[in-house]
Amino acid sequence: MRLFSMYSWVRWRYRLEVRGRGIFGAPWAGGVVLLICVAIAMLLANLPATAQYYKHLLETDLALAVSSPDGVIDWLFPRGMTVEKLVNDGLMVVFFFSVGLEIKREIVCGQLSSVRKAILPVLAAAGGMLAPALIFLCFNAGTVAANGWGIPTATDIAFAIGILSMLGNRVPVSLKIFLTALAIADDLGAILVIALFYGGTIQVNYLLLALALMLIVYVMNRLGETRAFYYLVPAIAIWVLFYYSGIHSTLAGVAMAMLIPMKPRYGREYLTRKMQLYRAELEGVPDDGEDFPSEEHRYYLRHMAHLSSESVGLSYRLEHALAPYVTFLVMPIFALANAGVPIASVEYLNIFHYAPETGWIGMGIFFGLLVGKPLGIFLTSWIAVRTKLAVMPDGASWRMLLAVACLGGIGFTMSIFVDSLAFTDPVLIDRGKIAILMGSTSAALLGTILILLFTRNKTKNLS
Repeated sequence: MRLFSMYSWVRWRYRLEVRGRGIFGAPWAGGVVLLICVAIAMLLANLPATAQYYKHLLETDLALAVSSPDGVIDWLFPRGMTVEKLVNDGLMVVFFFSVGLEIKREIVCGQLSSVRKAILPVLAAAGGMLAPALIFLCFNAGTVAANGWGIPTATDIAFAIGILSMLGNRVPVSLKIFLTALAIADDLGAILVIALFYGGTIQVNYLLLALALMLIVYVMNRLGETRAFYYLVPAIAIWVLFYYSGIHSTLAGVAMAMLIPMKPRYGREYLTRKMQLYRAELEGVPDDGEDFPSEEHRYYLRHMAHLSSESVGLSYRLEHALAPYVTFLVMPIFALANAGVPIASVEYLNIFHYAPETGWIGMGIFFGLLVGKPLGIFLTSWIAVRTKLAVMPDGASWRMLLAVACLGGIGFTMSIFVDSLAFTDPVLIDRGKIAILMGSTSAALLGTILILLFTRNKTKNLS
């Protein structure tokens, strides 16, 4: 009975691990987890039993302080740090670092590595940022909400690619690649917008120190250093300097990502020669069939594993290692901390709400995402192809490109992040979040419906 129970446990754990790998490895899994966290955050912020505790937790001060006998408190590092700021200014550094690694990979050897490959998604991303910003300003120019023009300019790559993946082969592979490259170029644009327009007062001394340290890291990279430890320590110091410099500290993640080496420590010839040597040594170890792996076996296996790992560039290794943590830990925590909007009244859900001082902030964001993003992406792409600056993705039609462009209106993560930077008034921040959630959901539904409609005849013919 005991042996049967052990066998059942091992079999159950194996099935769970295999199925879990399949579920969490799916492109749509991250989007589903984010949606669940958004729903939880909304419940926590609005249920009478949890609303007060949810708000109190986010506002909890985490800064180290020293209290003197006369009652004077000297705040140490990090000054002004709350749970919410720790998520937005600290944990999100990992997200921006991961985004920076993706951007660097695409620029060096991916869809943005040549003018011919990059021209269409880059121009489409630019149009997809300009159009929603203009629509937002049409509703809010001259009001205190005008600073939020950057909110509807972002695309959430996790949600957009997740929806395309769930639609299967209805969308040509070339358009999936196009949307991925567009979202990455869009992320780069959003990073520039944050750096240029949503920073604080610049503290030049801290900024110069950060730049000097980055120069040292760059020289270290050029000298061939590929060990992760020598980049981790400067990364923490650069984040601290950015935090106090007035430039948003999450940009330290992007800056460090650009300095991480892509060149592997060991080249192909060295790898092949050493692997053959280790394999010969491993096969020569006496083995009675029952003692594998022995200590000597493990010695060679460890060296072979180290050799394999160091033959892949540090940038690729970090991107691969961080991906599940960013998708299933960093982003869900961000959603839990930022998507919880207290709905004081039904009026909060009214995107058509107008106030003389704040304008139509809800309408600016909603229509910026739902209309501005698709319109900007589609029109810019059409002009680029018609003027022969770029070529149409293989197997794509204009109708399908329009449907995919609608998915570019899913702002969510980056839009919520910009919303928290653009405004200081909690009412404006909350109204912005509501409009982002409604606009992103509407864009996702519109894009999905259009794709299903445009491929209806195709699926009928296949059946």
